[in-house]
Amino acid sequence: MNRRKLLGLAAASGAAAALGPLRATAAPPGALWIDGCGEAFDLDDGKIPVPEKIMAILAASKLAGINFTIVGPGADFEKTVRAIAAVYRAVETSPGRILFVRRPEDLERAAGEGRLGVIMGFQTTGMLGEDLGRIDVFARLGVRIMQLTYNDRSLYGDGCLEPADAGLSRLGRQAIERMNALGVAVDVSHSGDRTTREAIEASKKPILISHTGCRAVFPHPRNKEDAALKALADRGGVAGIYLMPFLSAGPGPITPDDLARHVQHAIRVCGEDHVGIGTDQGIEPVVDTPEYRKSLAEEVEARRRAGVSAPGESADRPPFIPEFNREARFSLLAADFARRGMPSSIIDKVLGRNFERALKEIWRQT
Repeated sequence: MNRRKLLGLAAASGAAAALGPLRATAAPPGALWIDGCGEAFDLDDGKIPVPEKIMAILAASKLAGINFTIVGPGADFEKTVRAIAAVYRAVETSPGRILFVRRPEDLERAAGEGRLGVIMGFQTTGMLGEDLGRIDVFARLGVRIMQLTYNDRSLYGDGCLEPADAGLSRLGRQAIERMNALGVAVDVSHSGDRTTREAIEASKKPILISHTGCRAVFPHPRNKEDAALKALADRGGVAGIYLMPFLSAGPGPITPDDLARHVQHAIRVCGEDHVGIGTDQGIEPVVDTPEYRKSLAEEVEARRRAGVSAPGESADRPPFIPEFNREARFSLLAADFARRGMPSSIIDKVLGRNFERALKEIWRQT
């Protein structure tokens, strides 16, 4: 596990700026980059097939895989089935460009063929209701990652904004057992502290925290405690660090230094084999215009009214790091980590191989 092996990310808060602007580099031979959580393309019916412009962006990302959040909070069974059908249509109408990922070898195939491997994932259990048989249905349709809760309370456990922090429900424990048997990854990114701990303990397989930060670096309910990160690593799981405003208090936008501090801390706590990147962003870069900020403010207000908005969500701190707001995001991350002194072997793990290793173990059916 190489626990507490320190990286050479020394002087993260000033050295990077002194080294000049980031430049994207080609993926090194043998690299397999996986975004632990994000959006590959728009699933609206009117945008399938995927426009050629977006296809070019996907190709430029050099990602072999992405945990594609196809539905989030508020999604019911019907909406979820429509989303899955849209993914199938996108793959079918884009031969040779997008690969549907069902098994670990599909990720290597995607990397070797220069295609984007799409891993369908949920950020809610709303579509399941109380029917655990739906886990079987969605697993057979190709969903490979399911998140137990969003920020609020679900039938399966408490989210990170629930003050009671009541942990897993009986239904949640049964769902984990079923997911383990079917080879579906359990994700607790938005879960409360107790739900996170109990899910790690209940699962017979490694689980994922696909997109989070470190609470010891910046106190925020969306970030995980060291005890949870260590327990996750001890059971073989992976924590993906996101590129979200919850990495720091500001002022100003989140920065590469903010991200480096969380990655460095996570590796100290978890070891180099249990940390990844889950951007929680679309592959397509954000065009930061006044119109975008207005739309973002409306989205944040709608989330607040729905009771799922996390502290710190604001149009004043948009959810991206400007220096990495490019389709070649993982190339820029690789370059930034390298100039901070991170060994290439660890960069390779953090940018994808750790997620690949965990998914191989999780997806093996029992």
